[in-house]
Amino acid sequence: MAAQQQRKNFLLDDSLESKVSAIEGDFNLSEESCRTVMERMALEMQKGLGEESNEKAKIKMIPSYVTSLPDGTERGNFLALDLGGTNFRVLHVNIGEPINGRPNIDMDSQIYKMPESVITGPGDELFDHIAGCMYDFLSRLHLSNTLLPVGFTFSFPCKQDSLDSASLIKWTKGFSATGVEGENVVTMLKEAIHRRGDMQCNVVAVVNDTVGTLMSCANFEKHCQIGLIVGTGSNACYMENSKNVGTTSIEDGDMCINMEWGAFGDDGVLDDFRNEYDRHVDNASINVGRQLFEKMISGMYLGEIVRLVLVNLTKQGALFNGKLSPALSRYGTFETSFVSQIEGDSMRMRRRLESSSPHDCWFVNYFTMPHCHQQHYRQLLCAATAAAARVLPTPANN
Repeated sequence: MAAQQQRKNFLLDDSLESKVSAIEGDFNLSEESCRTVMERMALEMQKGLGEESNEKAKIKMIPSYVTSLPDGTERGNFLALDLGGTNFRVLHVNIGEPINGRPNIDMDSQIYKMPESVITGPGDELFDHIAGCMYDFLSRLHLSNTLLPVGFTFSFPCKQDSLDSASLIKWTKGFSATGVEGENVVTMLKEAIHRRGDMQCNVVAVVNDTVGTLMSCANFEKHCQIGLIVGTGSNACYMENSKNVGTTSIEDGDMCINMEWGAFGDDGVLDDFRNEYDRHVDNASINVGRQLFEKMISGMYLGEIVRLVLVNLTKQGALFNGKLSPALSRYGTFETSFVSQIEGDSMRMRRRLESSSPHDCWFVNYFTMPHCHQQHYRQLLCAATAAAARVLPTPANN
């Protein structure tokens, strides 16, 4: 309805209006649909927590071996690493005495690009690149000879055996570096640091970015129990009673569970909610049939979904006189950042479409913006629905 109101000053014939409404309908989720997704995820979560059922579960519910939230007594200097996409971040973190009852945290950071040749090449070269970035950062701060405890945020599905030991299960988010799957990523990082021999670092913890997000938020909000990422990829974690976690021998206290929910639906339980655009995105990806939930809601795929909708509209004659440009026809050319520009800055969007007619610029802005909102709305609904599965009255949540 909102989309139709935004188009009220632009006349469409009934046939095209019907087709446009059908496209928008592909991204609608009713309250009943949300409840169905929530219930299916809750069942999959239970399966992932079970010792015998975990092997067949698509949501692996991986114990992080983080057993408590920050209590405000943490102090010291630390090096933090964050690898989870096309950027690699290095941070120096100094946690001091609280000021007026609030955490006193000072940070310095730098972002390094992860070249395509590095994330798809030999695994040793990937970790050598990481170690090189670490040395560059530490040298700038004159800390290369200072022994610092290191926390490694490694945002890919891992089997974790302890707080400082994790083996990569499978690459996601476009990474395919060889010789890493099945290997201990902490050991590979330590070996890369040792090969350089020019810095002092002690890797004491490896966590997923969702776990890091939860720990960071809990520093300021003591009641926070769930960490949620909807960025390049998507994932969630939460604090679970250890007695409900059948995949570890720990029974006392709590355990932060890294859900790895991106693989939800890989067994077909979301097929009735996936549309033709979701299937196109999956078929064109490097990991067909995997991470299907993530492909529906994460930033890495949002731009491509919108591109496919624009292609559909062009073929129906609503855009560009029905003529597809080479750029619009190619996979991946419509970046997710363009979606934000369409939603928030029409002048910037027009500059990107400077070779198009004023009619097409207007049409892309005021005609596709509702779809961008619709896709963002689906992102938020899916993420919120999945997070709500945590509080369903299931045995594992009691």
